[in-house]
Amino acid sequence: MRIALISETFLPDVNGVTTTLCRLLEHLQTEGHEALLLAPQTAPSAYAGATIVPLSGMPLPMYPELKLTPPQFGMTAHLRRFEPDLLHLVGPALLGAAGPYVARSLRLPLIASYHTNFDDYSLHYGLGFLKDTVNFYLRWIHNRCRMTLCPSRATLQKLRISGFRRLRVWGRGVDTVRFHPQYRSATWREQVGAREGETVLLYVGRLAPEKGVELLPDALRDLDGVRLVVVGDGPARAELQQRMRGLPVHFTGYLKGAELATAYASADVFVFPSHTETFGQVVQEAMASGLPVIGARSGGTLDLVQDGVTGYLFEPLIATDLRAQLRRILADPTQRVTMGQAGRAVAEGRSWPLVMGELMGYYQHMLRRTPRCRLFRRATG
Repeated sequence: MRIALISETFLPDVNGVTTTLCRLLEHLQTEGHEALLLAPQTAPSAYAGATIVPLSGMPLPMYPELKLTPPQFGMTAHLRRFEPDLLHLVGPALLGAAGPYVARSLRLPLIASYHTNFDDYSLHYGLGFLKDTVNFYLRWIHNRCRMTLCPSRATLQKLRISGFRRLRVWGRGVDTVRFHPQYRSATWREQVGAREGETVLLYVGRLAPEKGVELLPDALRDLDGVRLVVVGDGPARAELQQRMRGLPVHFTGYLKGAELATAYASADVFVFPSHTETFGQVVQEAMASGLPVIGARSGGTLDLVQDGVTGYLFEPLIATDLRAQLRRILADPTQRVTMGQAGRAVAEGRSWPLVMGELMGYYQHMLRRTPRCRLFRRATG
């Protein structure tokens, strides 16, 4: 297969969309397929054998990991020269509006994957009055695709209620070799200030309002024998540090690779307060690392955390309930270990090759429904 992809975020940005795209390009290369990626101009010129076409854009003020990349001259020409079998819009936003027109012009089957709840995010940046408009716009793009892939059942149900059509679930994988309990490090715990006998809580993610991080200071107060390590950065960091002054908290900034794997494995409990996630990749990484999870009873977390088995769920946006669930898991160290082991077992069944194989099945399904005259013309030149 020859697969063309359009995305408004990629390396060097660190986020769930980038992780998924990297794994997808690696899988396509391994399986002998060819790929072309249209991405923001900050991206590398190639990745895993795929050529990357740079497109001009500027960071979205409220979410700089996403570039405001408008449709621009030359996109169709690049795709026509590549002669793809299928066009995949990865988390379409502004640039995604061009997808239906390009696909129709080149007579390509068009598929999209939904990654980010931009309509919900607007509520956290004083733009709640735009929520319906954002939802209408995204629905307009996705309903012109032959299929929209949702990362979780909760996301699929949310989109279906909002009028999105032709929805399927396509989850996300996790690297169970990179993220593994074997990387636990006493040295790391000393470096973050953990004392003997302290329970280390870990948060990994963007420090922004839509991630629910404002709950952490109130949830942490009055908890004895704990230390919170915050991995990540973002617009809410300064305020968060101010509110947590005097509390046992350590901020590391962004981590990746071996450093991130060590952070996961060396903690004791993963805390994930976000209620806007379509999936929650960091939750899977924590589970693969043997951590029980305290997460919001919302969104993609519901597909990942089994309440009372791999962790506990709390009511979204309720700091007192988050604190109550933390007290609950802190009270029983043996159960904490058992939950971490159960989470590791679940993660082992969510390998990237398995997940990407599922996506290849969707691709093949689309191609079987594509008029063969187009493919024949390309083959015969």
